[in-house]
This record gives sequence, structure tokens and C-alpha cells, in this order.
Amino acid sequence: MPVSTIQNASLASGVPSAAKLPAGSVLQVVQSSFSTQTDTTSNSYIDTGLTASITPTSSSSKILVLVSQTGLVKFGGSGNGPYMGLRLLRSGIEIIIFERQILYNASTQEVNAASSTVYLDSPATTSSTTYKTQFRNAALSGTVRICADTTTATITLMEIAA
Repeated sequence: MPVSTIQNASLASGVPSAAKLPAGSVLQVVQSSFSTQTDTTSNSYIDTGLTASITPTSSSSKILVLVSQTGLVKFGGSGNGPYMGLRLLRSGIEIIIFERQILYNASTQEVNAASSTVYLDSPATTSSTTYKTQFRNAALSGTVRICADTTTATITLMEIAA
């Protein structure tokens, strides 16, 4: 059987451009992770360190944002109980709040907090767009810790053709 050779020029001409792909097609994917432990006792949001940037190819594209964030809440014994607040920002503007607490351990007064979110954004730009997460101690007592026990947080950005 003969061996075929594909020339670069013919391969490139056969690849559809982003403009020719149907709506819902994934045009590009960007992923970032972060695993540095960060603590706060403040009720004010601070950066978790998890961030990723994407430059959409079209202003009509959607950006599907997938976030997985973990942490630990050490209860301080007063207030409303342990609670970690998380939010997602696009270029410094809050676009969604997501927060969770699970697995409360009464003997250590700790809560392992895990939260994830999926958000379909419409940034309406072809400029570089940065997404990041922030967290806070929503209980006003104890300490909230992101990336506790060497866990890794991830953010994935997918440009979707409109």
C-alpha cells in the first residue's frame, strides 16, 4: 500500500477558521492552577491567587468558566459558625458569588470547604480578559484557609463560538 504525503499548504487550507465553526464549538481552552496556602480572618474579599486570562477571537464569543476551589475553615468559637465566601471576577468586576461549607468536625472545630462553579460569561470583547477568584471569612470568627493541606485549585476558560 502506498504511503501518502500531506503537504503543509493543503493541510492548512483544509482547516476551518473560527469564523466557519458552528455555534457551540470550542475555539480555545486556557487552564491555570494554584496551590499556595493563603489564610484570612477578614470579612473583606482578598485574592485566592487563582487567575487565568483569555483573549476571545470574537466579541460575540461566550467564555465558559469552570472553577474548583478548596479550603479549610477553623471555627473561632463565636459568630455565625464557620463559613467561607468565594466569588468569581472578570477584569475586577464580580460576576458570581459561590460559597460552601461541608464536613464539619466538632472535635477540631474545622470545616473542610469545597466549592466549584460553572459560569457562561459574555464579555463582549476581543481584548485580554482576566478571571480570578477571591475569598473571605464570612463568619467573622476563626480563620479561612485556601489550598489547605496542599490541595490545588483550578480554573478553566473555554471560548465558545456564538
